[in-house]
Order: sequence, then structure tokens, then C-alpha cells
Amino acid sequence: MPALVVGPMLRYVDDSTASIWVETSEPCEVTVEAGGHKWHAPTFTVHGHHYAVVDLTDLSSDVTYEVRLGEERVWPVEGHPPSRIRLVPRSVRPKIAFGSCRTSVPHDAMHNLSHGVDVLRAYGRHLMDAPGEQWPHLLLLLGDQVYADNPSPQMLEFIAARRGPDEEPKKEIADFEEYAELYRRAWTDPDIRWLLSTVPTAMIFDDHDLRDDWNTSRDWRRKMARVPWWRRRVVAGLGAYWIYQHLGNLSPAQRAADPLVRSLRESDASQALDAFAERADADPSSNRWSYARQFGDTRLIMIDTRCARQLTPRDRRMLDPEEWAWLEHQLKAPAGRLVIGSSIPYLLPEGVHYVQNWNEALCDGKWGRLVARLSESFRQAFDLEHWAAFRASFDSLGRLLHRLGKPVIILSGDVHYSYAAQAGNIHQIVCSPLRNPLSRALRLANVVTQFGIATLVGRFLARLAGLPRPPFRWRVTKGPWFQNALATLELGEPVVVTWYQASPELSRLGSVQIK
Repeated sequence: MPALVVGPMLRYVDDSTASIWVETSEPCEVTVEAGGHKWHAPTFTVHGHHYAVVDLTDLSSDVTYEVRLGEERVWPVEGHPPSRIRLVPRSVRPKIAFGSCRTSVPHDAMHNLSHGVDVLRAYGRHLMDAPGEQWPHLLLLLGDQVYADNPSPQMLEFIAARRGPDEEPKKEIADFEEYAELYRRAWTDPDIRWLLSTVPTAMIFDDHDLRDDWNTSRDWRRKMARVPWWRRRVVAGLGAYWIYQHLGNLSPAQRAADPLVRSLRESDASQALDAFAERADADPSSNRWSYARQFGDTRLIMIDTRCARQLTPRDRRMLDPEEWAWLEHQLKAPAGRLVIGSSIPYLLPEGVHYVQNWNEALCDGKWGRLVARLSESFRQAFDLEHWAAFRASFDSLGRLLHRLGKPVIILSGDVHYSYAAQAGNIHQIVCSPLRNPLSRALRLANVVTQFGIATLVGRFLARLAGLPRPPFRWRVTKGPWFQNALATLELGEPVVVTWYQASPELSRLGSVQIK
């Protein structure tokens, strides 16, 4: 008898369509029943795992739904409200919940002490009792949904049970099977599962979905290419990301036109998925992970700031030429407001920005080869890989966004603290982590260096290296907050951003208005 392994997850939703993603224990037909109608989809198989995406079409109103595998009803389950599809009208001014960086460890007192209360889980519990008008239209997960390079002790037990203690990578994810288990543990807590079944989600990766510092530089790629297990890891990681995260980012029409989706009709699509993932890593222009959505007069543009990088020394770009042309095209689409999702922040605290500018110049040989080698080690050791470390792209994007003249809101995560910054019409909103806080010592170090000493030191180092000033100035207007947090963006008049923490109930941490 087939059973649900992961899901159901409500993914793409518009004014008349909803897509529901599931993983099942056996091949079967998946049926979703809502409003007296039924929609069906067969599962497809990848590396012994079975998945389906069921597209509900011609919906005219909000509905609750049930899921059947074959003839057996498997969803909803007792103890939670029915899962609900809330359509997104074309005239909507959306409310978007967002955050990043979430470790998947138990929710007992010991782990709440070490990792903090899971704010995403607390948010799900809050929505169970909240009226529908308070629900977000979208939950945006901005990277590090899973930690492939730092699995939990519980995940390490799973790894130890299936391979020897000396098999590399010893304490990291090795293949698709382990990625599948990693996602299962991340998304099947009952309260998280209910949240993901009833609030539409959109996602993008960051480095820990693959590995810390993923694509930070050409030197990093060359070093990892010499690691015997890395090829298997990156193929599994990108393949699993495509199945568990990216597939649901696409509309039904986009999936219907996708050649890889069409190949899933084969008896086992493992080879096709692996070949796709290997090609996507070797040649980023062969695939696009970025995507865009329209919500009323708001354009949401999700940017791939990891796989699409150009890593040529002295010509580093956050986005390669093909990806940059796509972004320019998306920014020209009619929209009253623009919301950009970038897993890594565009506007950092100013001092840290200058330090990353300086480090990039040294890595490119500003002070000679020996300093360049030392600076590359410094870059990787201290994660100097944000937009500021790709100075040409930072300047180009800033000029482009300022020329637009309209408000641009950039949502980001990654840095394990939350804040707001502003540069004219550009508003940077950061919310991180959902559940992976810095230690008290690291919090203090970040406050001192990023919001204190670095401001003076960074400017001095940038001047010493002869670097030009950025094309504009900015300032941090709210924060930093280091607690586990989830934020909401309400795109009304004015725009309101609110950060929430959980201790253990959901409570407001801070807010900012954007006019």
C-alpha cells in the first residue's frame, strides 16, 4: 500500500491553478479532490524514489483538498486543520513571508537551547488559529533549506547505517538517497508539513544546499574538482534540488514545456536527471534556475546567485552574461513594484562591503601573486562572496535599479542576522536564520566588526588599494537582530515589513515601513 513520504506541498498557485507536489513510497496514481472535482497524476521514479505533481485547473474559489494514493485517502491527517488552497487574484497586493537558513533537528528542550525555537514551525502553528486574511499569499524560502555539509546528529546516524565510517565524505551528504532523507527530515514535522500543504511556496538555493562557499571563486571550483567524491555530490545535490525545490517553482505551462519534465515519463528518469545536473554545474548557461512571478502590479524576480556566477579572475560577475540579460529583461516587464529575491544580501553593512571590495582586488593581483593567494584563502575562510565581492556586478545592478526610479525591494538571507538597509529607491530586507542562530560570541563579533570597526577599517583598506567609491551610499535603518526569525512583506500602501521571533510563541521582533 503506497504512503506519503513527503508532502503534500502546495507550490505554484495563481488565480485559477494550483500545483501540489508529493513523494510516495511506491509508484501509484495520485488523486487530489477539491470542491467536488478530482485531478490525477501518475508518479515518476528517480533513484528509487517516487514523485508526482498534480495540477488543479479551472479553480474559481478557495477550497480545501484531500489526497488519495490509489484508492486510499492519505491526507488530511487527524490533529490538524484541513489543507486549503487560497487562490491569488490578479488584482492582489500580496503578502509574502520569507526567511532562510534552517537546520532540521528535534524540537525538544535540548535542541531548542542549542538551535533556538524553530520559527517556521511556530509560524505554522500561528496560522492554524489565524483568520485567512492574515495568511501570506506566498512563503519564500531564500536558501539553505537543507545543510548537506553539516547534517544533524540524527542524519549522521542514517548515514552511518548505510556506508562505512571511512567512506568519504565521512560527515556530509554523498548521494541522492541521502539528499532524499535530508529533505524528508526537513519537511515532515507535522506542523511544518501542514504549513507547507496550505501556504504556497517558492524557493531558491544557497551554498549549504550544496556545500559551504559553493562557487565562491574559480580557485574553489578547481580545488573541489580534485576531491574524488565531489562530482557525485554536486550531481546528487542539483538533481535533488530540481526535484524537491525547483520543480514546484514552475507554472504548469513551464513544466509542460520543460524537456527534462517530459523525460520523466520514462520508466526510470535517473540517468536523464543526473546528466542534466552534471551539465547544469559544468555549463550554467545550459539551464536557468532563476524565475519570475507576477502578483497584481508586483513583479517577483528570483535570482540564482550561486550557479550562474562568472568566476573569471579580474572579470568576476555575480551573474554571467546570459543570466544578466535575462534579469534586464525581467526588470523591464510592467510592474508598479519590484521585489527581487537574492539568497545573499545586495546591501551589506557598509564597512563589510568595503572589506569585500578590497579582498576581491587583492585576489585579482592588486598587490602581487603572493598576496593574491593569501587573499583567496581569506576570501574562503571568511565567506567574502556577496555582491560586494563581485564589484562589477554590484555597481551595474545599482545603476540599473536606480535608473528604474520605482521602489525596488531586495529580499535576502544567508548572513544569520536580520536587518533593513536603504539606498534611495533600493530597499534591502534580510531575514536569517529560521533556525540556525550564531553563538553569543559570534553575535558580538559581528556587531563589533560589521557595524563598528569594519566601517573605518573597510574604507581605509579600499582607499589603500586605490578602489573607487561605490556609485551611491546606503545605511542600515533597522537591526541587526540575531534571533531565529521569519519576516513578512505586506505590499500595501505603505509597504510594511515585520520580523517575528518564536520563544516559543510567535511574537513581533521589529518592523519598517517603505513608502
